[in-house]
Amino acid sequence: MKTTVKKIYFPELSAIQKAAVTLKGVAAVTPLQENYNLSNTFNANIFLKREDLQQVRSYKIRGAYNKINSLTAKEVEKGIVCASAGNHAQGVALACRKKEISGTIFMPAPTPKQKVEQVRMFGGSYVKIELVGDTFDDSYTSARTFADHNNITFVHPFDDEKVIEGQGTVGLEIINQSNTAIDYVFVPVGGGGLASGLSSVFKYLSPHTKIIGVEPAGAPSMKEALTKGLPIKLHDIDKFVDGAAVQQVGTLTHQICTENLDGMITVPEGQVCQTILEMYNKEAIVVEPAGALTVSALHQFKDELAGKNIVCVISGSNNDITRTAEIKERALLHNGLKHYFIIRFPQRAGALKEFVMNVLGENDDITFFEYSKKTTRENGPAVVGIELVDSKDLHPLIERMKRLNFYGEYLNDKPNLFEFLV
Repeated sequence: MKTTVKKIYFPELSAIQKAAVTLKGVAAVTPLQENYNLSNTFNANIFLKREDLQQVRSYKIRGAYNKINSLTAKEVEKGIVCASAGNHAQGVALACRKKEISGTIFMPAPTPKQKVEQVRMFGGSYVKIELVGDTFDDSYTSARTFADHNNITFVHPFDDEKVIEGQGTVGLEIINQSNTAIDYVFVPVGGGGLASGLSSVFKYLSPHTKIIGVEPAGAPSMKEALTKGLPIKLHDIDKFVDGAAVQQVGTLTHQICTENLDGMITVPEGQVCQTILEMYNKEAIVVEPAGALTVSALHQFKDELAGKNIVCVISGSNNDITRTAEIKERALLHNGLKHYFIIRFPQRAGALKEFVMNVLGENDDITFFEYSKKTTRENGPAVVGIELVDSKDLHPLIERMKRLNFYGEYLNDKPNLFEFLV
């Protein structure tokens, strides 16, 4: 992980401590809570740093406010601009309101109304929202053009010294709140601002602690940057973990993470969904996909964690309830419990009954069925989704389909078709 890199910028501990003073009364000192379920599961002492309990429901207020607070009087007079599809926008909006500075926030046009309303609520009359483009990149480009044309400050979501120093206060709090030495800290990585600030604090104050960055498997921008030695733009990413699905990490954050991280891993989006469901059902904790990354990562380190003191940063809880069905679906798919097929039904009376009685297992459940009868054909294809109780039941199910001449095609491993179902 350690390579020789020409240093451009490295956060000073004093700067992060100064940011902590700036944030008093603005950002909550969130609790560091021991989690007994996770501790028992992994035979370790697992603590959760609850950044989901911030007023804006994520750590983003820290960096946004610290950056805006650093502006000169002339810069304040002109206002600021940012681009975001979620948490950064809310942090910037609240910072604008508290500092009484005008802000223009560019968000993609498809952003859910609930998120837009949250930004408007936090910013009040100090914030103007511009819905531009179909993606974050479209909004980002428009925001940078707007900032350059009007000569006003652009508040970057992660690749900015003051933003990084503000996010670093999460690390200061963890060290101050812990009564024992910390062996591991798992930190979510999107653009790398939180990981850069937090890891810098630990390198100063607790260098023995291993800092592990965690990204979604569908958007491994920091992992690729560390492998290639420079930030590169990923053209195709899975945007499901929206708080951490970044196409390209920053120049500053890449440099700092290259020096500081002791590991950089990815977790499948399906595992993230399983964690979201478990955190809600077992702990009554609502986490967004990015907020579930660190707990999801524990499974990859299970053999190393026994008896250790572990901190997982829960970065946010801005989860849209309308995504619940997709979250459950992705979790079932990840666990091998949901499968889609093209089934070729003989076009005769009783064919469906035969399939249900003789093909489906005792505990198998049809959860999706789409069929259109073609009278000129011997067989009529149907798309069928089947939920299993045990993943081991899949092979016998397929064997029965083939033996009784119902099997057409398995769709889970055909992404071009599968994307229309999930």
